[in-house]
Amino acid sequence: MVDLLSDFHHALATRCWARSKPTSVTHLNDQPRATKTAGKKPAPTPFGASKPTKTKRNPLFESAPKNLGIGQDLQPQTDLTRFVKWPEYIRLQRQKVILHQPLKVPPCHCQFAYTLDKNTATQLFKLLNKYRPETKLEKKTRLEATAVAAAENKDASNKDSKKPFFVKFGLNHTVALIEAKKASLVVITHDVDPIEFVVFLPALCRKMGVPYVIVKGKAHLGTVVHKKTTAVLVLQDVKSEDTPFRSYPSLQSLAC
Repeated sequence: MVDLLSDFHHALATRCWARSKPTSVTHLNDQPRATKTAGKKPAPTPFGASKPTKTKRNPLFESAPKNLGIGQDLQPQTDLTRFVKWPEYIRLQRQKVILHQPLKVPPCHCQFAYTLDKNTATQLFKLLNKYRPETKLEKKTRLEATAVAAAENKDASNKDSKKPFFVKFGLNHTVALIEAKKASLVVITHDVDPIEFVVFLPALCRKMGVPYVIVKGKAHLGTVVHKKTTAVLVLQDVKSEDTPFRSYPSLQSLAC
């Protein structure tokens, strides 16, 4: 019985003490702020601070900014999904401009930049237009007239049936005439693409002693022979009253 009373008094005292003790809730904002203390500086090195060493550059190699144009530095790798590929003729003409930019251009290519002036070229085309190749209709008319004349006069000579003089065209035919020294004048255009087709013709003409001139416009030269374009024309035979270098002395002086 005594033990039960002692336990009851002990529990009652403990309960009363717990009620009398103040409850405190600790929040994060109630915590004391840390005081700022000056950071410690590291001790200086005994032999002084080491200065950064500069890397030595070779004076033979000069640093230059990248040039990302055509024919220059390599392009950075990019996503080309939404890019459009330029047509081949546009890429070729842009690359051709780059090739002509250097100060030194091979002489065989450089000479095509020097063409006949406008007045002399006009005289030349007047001469060439006199010897335009005959069309199919003109040829048919000439042959019919020759046949009628031969039927009426059996003793007619063959002079009327001869093919008239006209300019020759075609690269292979031109080379054959130059090598045989049957060409009186060679006319070359400056805008043949690729230029390798005619780049050897001036040297061949000089070797064979055949005069040649370089004019502008393969399309203009093509109109003489009823074509869209042509690279070279050859004036082989001319009439006695139309000797080219006798009627047009300026052409004789400018022909190479």
